[in-house]
Amino acid sequence: MSKRSKLACLFFACAFSAGNALAQTTIRVQSVLPTKADEIVMVKDFAANVAALTNGEVKIEVLPDGAVVSGRDILDAVDKGLVEAGFAWTHYWSGKHPAAMLFGSPVAGAGVGIDNIAFLSWYMNGGGRALYDQLWDEMGMNIKGLMLQPVGPEALGWFKEPIKSMDDFRKYRFRTPPGIPGQTYKDIGVASVAMGGGDILPALEKGVIDAAEWCCPKPDSVFGFQKVLKHYYLQGLHQVVVNADMYINKDVWNKLTKRQQQAMEIAADASLIRSLSYRIYENGRALKELTEKWGVQLHDTPSDYFPAYMNAAKASLEKNAKQNKFFKKVWDSQKAFAEVAVPFWAGAQTSNAKLGKAFADSQ
Repeated sequence: MSKRSKLACLFFACAFSAGNALAQTTIRVQSVLPTKADEIVMVKDFAANVAALTNGEVKIEVLPDGAVVSGRDILDAVDKGLVEAGFAWTHYWSGKHPAAMLFGSPVAGAGVGIDNIAFLSWYMNGGGRALYDQLWDEMGMNIKGLMLQPVGPEALGWFKEPIKSMDDFRKYRFRTPPGIPGQTYKDIGVASVAMGGGDILPALEKGVIDAAEWCCPKPDSVFGFQKVLKHYYLQGLHQVVVNADMYINKDVWNKLTKRQQQAMEIAADASLIRSLSYRIYENGRALKELTEKWGVQLHDTPSDYFPAYMNAAKASLEKNAKQNKFFKKVWDSQKAFAEVAVPFWAGAQTSNAKLGKAFADSQ
């Protein structure tokens, strides 16, 4: 090869390398959670899959709560491009649009018996994905959403003393999620206090609240609630379905190639099942440690809680459906799905529950 040819090859090699470097994109994702939160483990798993599927062209950097803006300002920050992406629960933004609750935390299973797995069926096969994409336009937000982490049903929560009835429950100042699930507690007479996950343990220690819910055994134990409260109730209705999502600035999203966008969507869909499977095992391990090491006592939720909460949830859903057309459109879609899917799935889950209980009772 001549000297001239070698120089030409070197030039094109450098140009190719420069082109690859220019194609690399870093997306900073600020979470509403501190880095120790269990959900961040799964966000990083999603990020690793995106990097692998794009051959390193798209890098996702996870930032903790407060790194750029406060948690309550994340969605607006992403919309304005102050940070490329955010990670939170979509029901956090119910103040911007009430239908956000139907995607992030459809209260009491949307009032129609949808559990966390059935919700994924609605989202992926029953028209939910298209409605989710429409939500951001309804909000007027410059955002592309990716649903990542389903969980549920969440535990009712943690208490200082056993509660035997709703009258006992109403004695406590109780941390709840924001939006309609928390408001529904207020509607049944519980002193509901919304706050971020990282603020719950300090609030319990200072007596700002007396009881709390966050999620499930593993995330709860990471935050350390077992250090101050010992009575734990697993059965609750407020968040039978919960989904944590990633919000990407639409301009950033549109600058990605079609292949990169598809890779992120495939990684997001993979995250749905990876998160579900991760939660089952990790929550089982955590519950075992909570009861055996920390002396946490498990209790059954008082029976009068269920009709009280369900009736208030249905009233709230009906009220919002009358007041907002898009809320009604989404809820009607969930109801139509439930009419077809829930009778089968509820019967199948009854078998699963009895199977599991038979094993648990034999131990």
